Amino acid sequence: MTTDLRALMACLSAELATHSAWGGAALEPLLDKGLAHHHVRLEGTGLLARIPKQSQLGLEPAANLAHQQACFERAAPSGHAPRLHGVLPVSDLLPRGALLVEEIAGCAALLPRDLSSIAKALGAIHVLPVPPEAQRMPLASPSDPLQVLVEEILEQARHLPAARLDPEVSALLQQELIALRQLALRTGRPPLHLIAFDAHPGNFIIRSSGEAVLVDLEKCRYGYAGLDLAHATLYTSTTWDLDSQAVLGHEQVHAFYETWTQAVGSDFAAAAKPWHLALRHAMWLWSLTWCCKWRVLSSLPVQRPEAGEDWSTVHSDSSLVAHVRNRVDHYLSPSSIARVQQELRWLEAAFAR
Repeated sequence: MTTDLRALMACLSAELATHSAWGGAALEPLLDKGLAHHHVRLEGTGLLARIPKQSQLGLEPAANLAHQQACFERAAPSGHAPRLHGVLPVSDLLPRGALLVEEIAGCAALLPRDLSSIAKALGAIHVLPVPPEAQRMPLASPSDPLQVLVEEILEQARHLPAARLDPEVSALLQQELIALRQLALRTGRPPLHLIAFDAHPGNFIIRSSGEAVLVDLEKCRYGYAGLDLAHATLYTSTTWDLDSQAVLGHEQVHAFYETWTQAVGSDFAAAAKPWHLALRHAMWLWSLTWCCKWRVLSSLPVQRPEAGEDWSTVHSDSSLVAHVRNRVDHYLSPSSIARVQQELRWLEAAFAR
């Protein structure tokens, strides 16, 4: 790991002693599995320190902490998210601060076994009451989330020319982006809900009871439930994490949507169903354009904390970087794109029934 782990532990220990009731707790760093955070167990406390490496939303450190705090607080009433127990402020020792969150006892999600548990967990989050508009900050709640999503994807797509794409893939993505622009012109919108926007299976822990808990809540926003349903079951998500990696069959994906429908109720689901396919398509394009973005930006040197976003590989273990590079290369291959396009055609017929 490029990060000086011993120095990080010393800084965390000092900040815990100053700003929390858990000073003196023995510290155990967990395996480096994510591009956005280090996780450290406070032994004997039931807590994890969640130390940002960067802000995937491009927020400066204090704003990033406040945003993540709100994510955990808003999702916790669902019973399927860790509880927040404290915040270590931005300081010289921890330039991006840290959150102290409940450590969820359990195991990584196993697919397809735990698909129904993930669907029910997302349903529990989605049915949470949406607060009045004035109370939704600091989470994003744009007047037109679909238009904002399209703009977000197109912004990531700026990296396509520098991403060294296969010419066939570049042409396919350009065609998909043309269709995406047309999506923004579609009239009507699905209902607004609290969503994770990072609901891939690797972000879930399964309790011994079989319940799924979403443990990574950095990207929560007020948007469309269909984006979470897509992110939980797209090929680019289910084959991302080594511990939960699986290729789902079309019927298994469709059954996941049906389980979510049962969890939230038919009236709730009926308003969302007409948008399932379009939002699945958009979430896939978000993932592909992110891959292009990462391929370009990951080679940059470390950024100052005030920059917020920082994809430099220097922050992560070399084995994690190699895994991400492998996945990015695979998802940007013609065969992977053809696989997802075939699934989308199958689901279009299934959702129409």
